[in-house]
Amino acid sequence: MNKVLILLGPTGVGKTGVSILLAKALNTEIISADSMQIYRYMDIGTAKPTPGEMSMIKHHMIDIADPWESYSTGRYIAMVATIIDVLVKKGKIPIVAGGTGLYIKAMTRGIFSGPSADWSLREELLSMEKEEKGSLYNYLKELDPVAAGKITPNDTRRIIRALEVCLKSKIPLSEIQEKLTNPLPYEFIKIGITRERKELYSLIENRVDEMFKAGLIEEVKMVIKLIEAAATQRHAEREKENFSDSPIHRFTDSPFPSMQAIGYKEIARYLYGDITLDEAIGLIKKGTKRYAKRQFTWFKKEEDIHWVDITGIDDIYEAFMRVNHILRRLL
Repeated sequence: MNKVLILLGPTGVGKTGVSILLAKALNTEIISADSMQIYRYMDIGTAKPTPGEMSMIKHHMIDIADPWESYSTGRYIAMVATIIDVLVKKGKIPIVAGGTGLYIKAMTRGIFSGPSADWSLREELLSMEKEEKGSLYNYLKELDPVAAGKITPNDTRRIIRALEVCLKSKIPLSEIQEKLTNPLPYEFIKIGITRERKELYSLIENRVDEMFKAGLIEEVKMVIKLIEAAATQRHAEREKENFSDSPIHRFTDSPFPSMQAIGYKEIARYLYGDITLDEAIGLIKKGTKRYAKRQFTWFKKEEDIHWVDITGIDDIYEAFMRVNHILRRLL
C-alpha cells in the first residue's frame, strides 16, 4: 500500500520548518492540514508558510477559500484525496503537515457526510440566540440530546451546525456521525512533534508578539472590510429575492468558521472598542495556549503516532534530523 506521511503536533511547535526540510529530503510536496490556512488574506494570524518557504516546496490546501465562504471537512478531504493520488502516481510520498485533528481523523479514519451550509438558517438561529441566550442549546437538547451532551453550552458555532444538520436532514447529528465514510486508502505514517509544555507556551507568547510586529492588526482590519462587504452584498442580493435577513455588521457576530480563528476575533473586539489592545494580546496568548492543550488531548486519541520530543532544540535542522531518523525506520 502506498505511504503518506502525516507530520502533526500542537501550534507553534515547529512543524513548518521540519516539514519543508522533510519535503526536500523526500523530493515531495506538502499538503496543509490547517483549517484556517485554507483562507485567503489571513496570513499572519494563521502562521502560514512565508512566500519564500512556499517557493522552495510546493504547498497545497493553502489560500483556497475566501474568509466568507463555507469550507467543510468533506470538501477538504475530497480535494486532498485527488492531490495525494496525483503525487503517489508520480512516485512521491506526500507529506501532510498540520494540527487540525479533524482533518487528520477524516483522512485516516473517515468522516460523516452531512448537509451543506445554509447561511440563511444559520443567521436565523444566531438571531434566536441573541434574543434569548441559551435558547439554541436547549433547542439542540430537544432535537439531539446525544450531540448536545458532547458540546459545551457556550460553543455557539458547533451548536448551530448541529441544529443545521438536524433541521435540514431530519436526522440527528449523532446518528449521522455513526455512519462514517471510509478512510483514504493509504498507509499513513504519523509522526508527532512535541515540546515540554512550558517551553511551548513560551514559544507561543513570542510568536504572538512577532505577529503584532508583522502587522496583524492591519491584516484583521482588511479581513473585516472584506467580510462586511461580502455580507452587505449578500444582503442586497437576498433583498431582491424578498428575503428579510440582515447583513452582519460586526466581525465578532459572524457565524463563519474563518472568523473564529484565534487572533482575529480578539483583535476585532479591540477594534470595535470592546476591549483594550493589551487585553486582546493577553486573550490571544491565552487562547492559543488553550488550543495547543486541546490539540494534545485530541492527538492522544489518535493511534500509532510516533512522537519526537524536540524540547530545548532551537535549530530547525537538528529537529529535522531527529524526525528524519524516526522516519527512515518507518519507510
